[in-house]
Amino acid sequence: MSDMLKFDLPKNQSSIIKVIGVGGGGSNAVTHMYKQGIKGVDFILCNTDSQALSSSPIPTKVQFGSRGLGAGSIPSVGKEAALENIEQIKELLETNTKMLFITAGMGGGTGTGGAPVLASVARELGILTVGIVTIPFAFEGRKRRMQADAGIEELRKYVDTLLIISNDRLREQYGNLKLSEAFSKADDILTTAAKGIAEIITVTGYINVDFEDVKTVMKDSGVAIMGSGIAEGENRAHQAVEMALTSPLLNDNNIEGASNILLYIASGDEEISMDEVTEITDYIQEKAGSTAEIIWGNGTDETLGNMISVTLIATGFITKRHGNDGSNIIGTLYDTPKNQAVQPEKVQEETDFTVFTKTADGQVSEKRPTLEIIQPMASQTSQVSASLTPTLFNLDSSVEHQKAILSNPSVPEPSVSTNNPAVPLYTERVEPQIKHPLNEPFIDLEGSLRERAAERVSRLKSFSVNGTNASIEELENQPAYLRKNVELKETPAADAFNISRSTLTPDANNNIEIRSNNPYLHDKAD
Repeated sequence: MSDMLKFDLPKNQSSIIKVIGVGGGGSNAVTHMYKQGIKGVDFILCNTDSQALSSSPIPTKVQFGSRGLGAGSIPSVGKEAALENIEQIKELLETNTKMLFITAGMGGGTGTGGAPVLASVARELGILTVGIVTIPFAFEGRKRRMQADAGIEELRKYVDTLLIISNDRLREQYGNLKLSEAFSKADDILTTAAKGIAEIITVTGYINVDFEDVKTVMKDSGVAIMGSGIAEGENRAHQAVEMALTSPLLNDNNIEGASNILLYIASGDEEISMDEVTEITDYIQEKAGSTAEIIWGNGTDETLGNMISVTLIATGFITKRHGNDGSNIIGTLYDTPKNQAVQPEKVQEETDFTVFTKTADGQVSEKRPTLEIIQPMASQTSQVSASLTPTLFNLDSSVEHQKAILSNPSVPEPSVSTNNPAVPLYTERVEPQIKHPLNEPFIDLEGSLRERAAERVSRLKSFSVNGTNASIEELENQPAYLRKNVELKETPAADAFNISRSTLTPDANNNIEIRSNNPYLHDKAD
């Protein structure tokens, strides 16, 4: 029984984490990652440019399309080329792949059109997919930026987490770099993002973060925020976490409102202390909010020395973080008067009636009056028509004249009235006259206001003496009545000595009495 059977099960050499670079920008970034060395990750290049593929040291490569001449910065061409090789992509991803990073520079042809195709394949296979894309520089043109925005929106439909890196942030952080240095910095940022997430899973620490922890944070989380910071010294914990939250690497670095945060803390020769861990987690909790759940891990990295590294990924933002929803709130500052036509009041039509008139000879005549409808006038004007005939009534007419009228009755001819009003010869506008019942005195309001304004100006001038730059000597030499513009009228001289002839003297009963003869004055001096 000493001889025991030994079974050596073959280990699958394929890693559960794969990083695919799509297009020129994505391929350059993944090649940079490959040279930097990320532990436990497989690298794949996908491009329509065969020349760019051959220059990379990465062994696994997929050429989109059959020509190998590129996509000509046309996203539709890159999409069609990726669809031609979709089966080859499925074969690479079906082998033990649990997590996929898709790296692309948006705005071109292959990356913008091919990255969403790869993401759709990964979603069909149930792979946790993270998109790490860059937005082009402003100097690359407006059309390229518009294509990048459209590609990001298409990629967002299929990835679980999307990290957006703005190249223009590089200019804010590092200033006016050379062109090659600028794109190299962009590759560094992509490498930092992919390495920070991947090595949280692949590197074993004291407090380990496994794949399921990462999946909890990043599954169907939408746009994510990632930051990384390294610091050393006495206050290294606070400096590292502050650097991670204020890093301009991504398009946004505000973690307020995040529901899940993945935190990884690494230290070198000088291990991190409990107080430093507490300071880091409390700082992140304060910035994210009390409802955010923090999943954190800790490990060692010998290359750090006395420094510590803080890497965090924040996801689960409820509000829309980028762009505007297009819904504008429009408020009315003031009411705008509306021109509304005034509808004329409806006049109730009267019922026709018949008037019978009895004459002196006993005959009864029938007279049907006519109803004339007056049209409403558009404006307050008085119209004088030439067709109107004035009727005069004489109250003092004699009885004989009345009898003569009654003896010769005349039956009026029936008149036909039309709805057409008479055309006025001229229009006279009547101005309303205001009549006062009393003969009130005329008040000059304008003159009164002018006088009040002048008084106010003079009063302000008198108050503004202290606000001038006059010296103390000027204030002492100038009398107060001159500073206040007071006119003195009939003022006695200062050397005049006037004493009243009246005195107040108590009598025998201590009652005060006024005496007009002052004993100290005499009209005739000696």
